[in-house]
Amino acid sequence: MEYRMVESNGISLQVAIAGEGAPVVFCHGFPGLAYSWRHQMKALAEAGYRAIAVDQRGYGGSDRPRDVASYDADQVMADMTGLLDALGESEAVFVGHDFGAQQVCNLAVRHSERVRAVVIMACPYDFDLAGRSGQGSKPPEGRTDMDWGGGIRPTQAFAMAAKQHFLHLHYFQAIGPAEAELGALPAEFLKRLFWALSAGGKLGNYVNHPSEGTGYLDVLPEAPDLPWDWMSEEDFQTFVDGFTRTDPGGYFIGGLNSYRTADRNWELGEPWADANIEVPALFIAGAQDIVLRMIAADALDIQRRRVPDLRDTVLIEGAGHFVQMERPQETSRVLLDFLRSL
Repeated sequence: MEYRMVESNGISLQVAIAGEGAPVVFCHGFPGLAYSWRHQMKALAEAGYRAIAVDQRGYGGSDRPRDVASYDADQVMADMTGLLDALGESEAVFVGHDFGAQQVCNLAVRHSERVRAVVIMACPYDFDLAGRSGQGSKPPEGRTDMDWGGGIRPTQAFAMAAKQHFLHLHYFQAIGPAEAELGALPAEFLKRLFWALSAGGKLGNYVNHPSEGTGYLDVLPEAPDLPWDWMSEEDFQTFVDGFTRTDPGGYFIGGLNSYRTADRNWELGEPWADANIEVPALFIAGAQDIVLRMIAADALDIQRRRVPDLRDTVLIEGAGHFVQMERPQETSRVLLDFLRSL
């Protein structure tokens, strides 16, 4: 992979590029880097595509503005359209995981002229902390089968859930506590979170902890020693080095501020709440991804209704949240099959 700096939307983004051909842009979530896509970039480059992975704003070698507003949906979409402009591309296939899934879904709806197709990973359409969960501008109130959503302002929903148990979406809203806690032990935090979200982890234990007096590390079980079957010690160190390239207060600012834009994105998304994704689409997730247990039971059915050209929903066995790293060959094969179908 060739790394280069690209100016886009008033900031500098570190971008990894491999191969030549039709462009495919990879958008990671939290915790992630362009490096999260190393396996898929190699596979796509060898298959004749131009694979482009970005360190999102707030991550890795890219700029890390501190104000929350600079991470809202409008800004991160403009980062990607500006990236296409800088690279001389009129459109691309966008692949998004976690917060990146939110990003590429929004692009597909609001900037469809720049999106050839979209691959949504881990978090179904409209799972963007907006609270609507794909249910449109008038979602039913009082959903009890998930910790958020149901037609109320996101932070209100988070606070209600936090009365019952610890919820990281609520904990991250306050500026300062998470920066201090996670910035003090960045490697330990990343190790625990990567493992907890994987097929072998147990992030779901967070419901056994009260909100009062609890930090995120308190709910993350200790992880086994590296290497794991899907993460080498060298891979892990690449992530640690990527996050800790600034002062501790900024180590995880990209992810934390993305959680803090929940209410703002709820407001920005209102005009498009009933919009479907009309471009060709694919959904991929690990079959053991805890996100699939945290969201509404009918989330994938809602996605099928809201994405008319959804060509497949693929749940890959043996993978948790980081399906692209836990089951790289299977993920790349499904992705390439979809790309060739275009």
